[in-house]
Amino acid sequence: MTCNNSQCSEYFSSEKYQKRLNDQFYDAPCEEMAKCLLGKVLVRQLDGNVVLRGRIVETESYLGDEDAASHSFKGKLTARNEPMFMKPGTAYVYMTYGMYHCFNISRDGAAVLLRALEPLENIETMTSLRKQFRKCAKTSIKSKDLCNGPAKLCMSFAIDIKSCNKQDLTSWDGMWIEEDEQSRLVDQIVCSPRIGIKCEKEWQDKYLRFYILNNPYVSKLEKTKMNILKYSNIVI
Repeated sequence: MTCNNSQCSEYFSSEKYQKRLNDQFYDAPCEEMAKCLLGKVLVRQLDGNVVLRGRIVETESYLGDEDAASHSFKGKLTARNEPMFMKPGTAYVYMTYGMYHCFNISRDGAAVLLRALEPLENIETMTSLRKQFRKCAKTSIKSKDLCNGPAKLCMSFAIDIKSCNKQDLTSWDGMWIEEDEQSRLVDQIVCSPRIGIKCEKEWQDKYLRFYILNNPYVSKLEKTKMNILKYSNIVI
């Protein structure tokens, strides 16, 4: 079974191949889901029918109970990580450093962190949202720097705990993930260690970060510790 399981979205014209990912997609093993999300499109519906779209170019997988870097390591369940144990495909949004948000997708106690997006639609709105968090709002932001990091993409897409946490990405009108024609053109992906991990060395060094090879919108290109996979060989 390939990772292209999806259903037609009511939010876009049928003239283009655009499909909303369904429950079957999110029921995949966490590591494989992280790979298969690459190339898919994150869609955010804001007030006033403003739609933001960005292509997922970088993810990280957190495997849950066994993963020393996971919020649910050893089966830990807290008020914060509760979404990780909800229905697969649930949005798990949390704060880091007391001020930045990170957006994850749950999978039975595990989660996939979205690390970077390529902005596609309503880039001006994304820029305005980002500037709300900048000390110098007049400073310009390059397109490649809008969403090249977990906190940056949350700012640019107005993703926070209050509005997005615990939402079902298969049915919520406010945010979802789709597959389009370009999603199927992803050819090669890079696997490398996750960024900023502080835990047992075994889990620091595991290749659980994934990104599209040579994509300019990735947060950080790995130069040494990396493997390159042929995307067509990834199935779930």
